[in-house]
Amino acid sequence: MIDFFEVIQRIKTVLSKQTKKEKILDKDIAFALQLDPQYYAVIKKRQKIPYASIAYFSQSHKLNMNWILLAQKPQYLT
Repeated sequence: MIDFFEVIQRIKTVLSKQTKKEKILDKDIAFALQLDPQYYAVIKKRQKIPYASIAYFSQSHKLNMNWILLAQKPQYLT
């Protein structure tokens, strides 16, 4: 089963590298996934993975969606 918090941690890793900030807040993740921060708070509480938002995030950052969801290599698409 895919763990919500592991997925979000991988997204935080990408955002941390891009923004050069050590601390990534929930609002930063919501903005990156193009979600309303209040909606992100709800799905975080329910641990519901926003697959469509992650797909768009992966595409725009040229990331392998399997890496985000399942930690499968490679991380970046060529």
